[in-house]
Amino acid sequence: MLGKNLIHQFTNFVIRPPRADYNPDQYLWEEDFTLAGRKYRRQDLEASTLTNVRGHTLQCSHYLPSPSPVDTPLPCVIYCHGNSGCRADANEAAAILLPSNITLFTLDFSGSGLSDGDYVSLGWHEKDDLKIVVSYLRSNKQTTCIGLWGRSMGAVTSLLYGAEDPSIAGMVLDSAFSNLFDLMMELVDVYKIRLPKFTVKMAVQYMRRVIQKKAQFNIMDLNCTQLAPKTFIPALFGHATDDIFIQPRHSDLIFKSYAGDKNIIKFVGDHNSPRPQFYYDSVSIFFYNVLHPPQFSSQLSSNLEKYYDLGDLTVGAGMDENLLYGIISSLQTVGSDTASSSSAPPSISNPKSVVEFLSEIPPATDALPLHDVDNSKGNVDRETGHDPSHLQDMINGQGEECCSISSSNRESWGRCSSIEDSEEDPSSAECTKANKRHQMTLKVLGTPLRRIQRKLIEPPKEKKKKPPTIPKKPKNEKSEKLESLSKRLRLCILKQVNHRRNRSS
Repeated sequence: MLGKNLIHQFTNFVIRPPRADYNPDQYLWEEDFTLAGRKYRRQDLEASTLTNVRGHTLQCSHYLPSPSPVDTPLPCVIYCHGNSGCRADANEAAAILLPSNITLFTLDFSGSGLSDGDYVSLGWHEKDDLKIVVSYLRSNKQTTCIGLWGRSMGAVTSLLYGAEDPSIAGMVLDSAFSNLFDLMMELVDVYKIRLPKFTVKMAVQYMRRVIQKKAQFNIMDLNCTQLAPKTFIPALFGHATDDIFIQPRHSDLIFKSYAGDKNIIKFVGDHNSPRPQFYYDSVSIFFYNVLHPPQFSSQLSSNLEKYYDLGDLTVGAGMDENLLYGIISSLQTVGSDTASSSSAPPSISNPKSVVEFLSEIPPATDALPLHDVDNSKGNVDRETGHDPSHLQDMINGQGEECCSISSSNRESWGRCSSIEDSEEDPSSAECTKANKRHQMTLKVLGTPLRRIQRKLIEPPKEKKKKPPTIPKKPKNEKSEKLESLSKRLRLCILKQVNHRRNRSS
């Protein structure tokens, strides 16, 4: 009886994992939102728009620019979630791909999330759901080429479908398993089910028949290592080094036998941990290279205008771009929220433009002009207690951090969205006053950066007084005494020699 209950639990663990029940308005991006200074919209497909071959309705969402370019079709990436996932898992993918002019399509597979169906098949039936989505996108004239991004079960789904459709432009495969039977045998050891090997194999064979009866697929057919040598789509593999659910060796086996252009990235984490920013950067570059999204000059005129909402400020016309980078970086560090995992809902907030940030900064009344830096040195030393050299090192370190833009800052702003824009445009007089105020604020904020390059002048060091030294006797006196002494010695010697001669004679 205990063995049957254990097999039943393990069977449900494979084909009926915990199902995500969520509210799309709460866990997905807003229907109209702003990301990286541009407006986008979430288009949910109406009920019964997409139905798979088994008659299950699929709940889908398509993230698009608002308004969509009429004469310029855009590439699209389809995000495929894991076995307990849903459309909300693609929130981070939207923040990464949309600023690159790549649309994102996400869906709840049959048996997952809000779609119809009772069981999941770890990729076997999900590839048919993916086929329906690809056909729908290709019938849409606003979509050019298509890429796939899958995680766990979604990675296997992408690989199974990619082996049948070589027209896919590229695939990102995160934490795919190589063979379902081998994975089930490994999970027995992971969950410390103490049974003999032959007993476990018999139980797996029994589970195979139960799964085939309930979910209508054979677990022995899920073998990615057999399909990898026949697949030639460019692929980027990713796997966490501390993943004990699907061990990294599974991706290594698929990568080794994969026939197409390939690359693999390993990173610290487990199966469900948030992916690091450098991995997302690699994914963004990969899709940019394989999908070739169109470029709009107005959107890519400057890195600042691409990544930040500058409001009324424009780069150029005497604007110090490095200084503005430093200001934005410091503001983002102070005002950004902490990053959330891929399965958590996005942190929706109303980020303010740089103009609004700068206008809220109180005037720096205690800021000293450049010519007063040297005079204030003594006061700084008395108030802070730091010596000038240590204070200079601290200022230099702060300046380096302020002028650098890290990937963590990009990660924070990428997950935020502003739902509402300003209601009315300011008048010309107000714009002129605002611009003058912003320029004065930039000068005040720029003063400490210019101070970094000025070295604090140290007071002249007093020379220590040396004790009075006794004047040395001139060398002439010594030489005279030596000469006189030598003469006396020579005279004495000569006298003795003469005395001896006289006596001998």
